[in-house]
Amino acid sequence: MDVAIVGLGRMGANMARRLHQGGHRVVAFNRSPDKTREIMQEGLQGAFEPAELVKVLSAPRVVWLMVPAGDATEATIDEFVPLLEPGDTIVDGGNANFHDSRRRHAKLKEKGLRFVDAGVSGGVWGLEIGYGVMVGGDREDVAPLEPIFTTLAPVGGYIHCGPSGSGHYVKMVHNGIEYGLMQAYAEGFEILHTSEYPLDLAAVAKAWMHGTVIRSWLLDLLGLAYEQHGEGLDDLKGWVADSGEGRWTVQEAMDLDVPAPIITLSLLTRFRSRQEESYGAKVLAALRQQFGGHAIKS
Repeated sequence: MDVAIVGLGRMGANMARRLHQGGHRVVAFNRSPDKTREIMQEGLQGAFEPAELVKVLSAPRVVWLMVPAGDATEATIDEFVPLLEPGDTIVDGGNANFHDSRRRHAKLKEKGLRFVDAGVSGGVWGLEIGYGVMVGGDREDVAPLEPIFTTLAPVGGYIHCGPSGSGHYVKMVHNGIEYGLMQAYAEGFEILHTSEYPLDLAAVAKAWMHGTVIRSWLLDLLGLAYEQHGEGLDDLKGWVADSGEGRWTVQEAMDLDVPAPIITLSLLTRFRSRQEESYGAKVLAALRQQFGGHAIKS
């Protein structure tokens, strides 16, 4: 199939490569032309303007966006809509809010264009082992694109979740679960690291990968991280970002009256990691000194 990949960041570039390796004709485009030129050296076709990209695609065109969620995605859609024709499809593969995806689906449908939301998981390893692909959209819009989805995904890793927005909804909850899993590993390994025993944490992580009920790909990656950075992780700063999906998952849980304490606390822990020093902790220390005479540190 013909497919354009717009946005050649860590995910977009490797997805373009995997599709190219899978026999699809990929036209790559990036705001920074250097990234487009770089990937063209690997045999992929490139374009340097949106109009040029649309012109070289076979109709009905498929334009897959891999740009940051929010304003960047909105602006990119608005840029491509006037260039496309009825029957063409825009796929949003970023981590968009599912409410935005439903709105964009309705907006494009009025213009005769198709819109498909695709949650994609796999990170920098996706080129080698494939991506989990969670797709939302009308069945008649999704079905023609399935050769692309099944090329990106490993066997069993693609699912058409349902109507518009459902792909990004499922990916949102996926990432919320990821927050909780990562936090559990972080807490457990901090206990091990702080204990009196001279434990080889990389060896523990590797051993747990065989037969235990907590084995997972994340645990495997933790073992690799210890090998790269050492058990003290001394070259890393404990500053953890969040890209929005955890917040949206917590908000959705509240809207649905679903208790989600693990995901919520894992999100709040990420907020705490960005503080050089916690003002709230200072308040707690001051209160303990006032009511109990407990020692404080200056």
